[in-house]
Amino acid sequence: MNIYIGNLSFEVTEDELREEFAAFGEVISVTIMNDKYIGSGQARGYGFVEMTLKSEGTVAISNLNGKKLKNMAVNIIEALPLSDKRGLPPISIRAGNRPSKSRQRVHQTAW
Repeated sequence: MNIYIGNLSFEVTEDELREEFAAFGEVISVTIMNDKYIGSGQARGYGFVEMTLKSEGTVAISNLNGKKLKNMAVNIIEALPLSDKRGLPPISIRAGNRPSKSRQRVHQTAW
């Protein structure tokens, strides 16, 4: 089960997060998102924990949601799976397929 943790203090480490969730079952992975792509490496305030069993994850969510970690009450929910987007029609933005958004001038005549 993949779990989303929001409102994380920037001071919380992956090891501390692993410790909190390990009390409820086996933790496969812990990832705290950061700004590595823009070079600062600053934590983003959210992360993900993956647990082996859904039942253990559900218990962890119910027990840890709203708990304070480093003076911040965390928001914890089951993470949504990544969508495959295969069910959506393709979007084409070629010149011939653009929707018409022409404006019409409205003339007012003063009588």
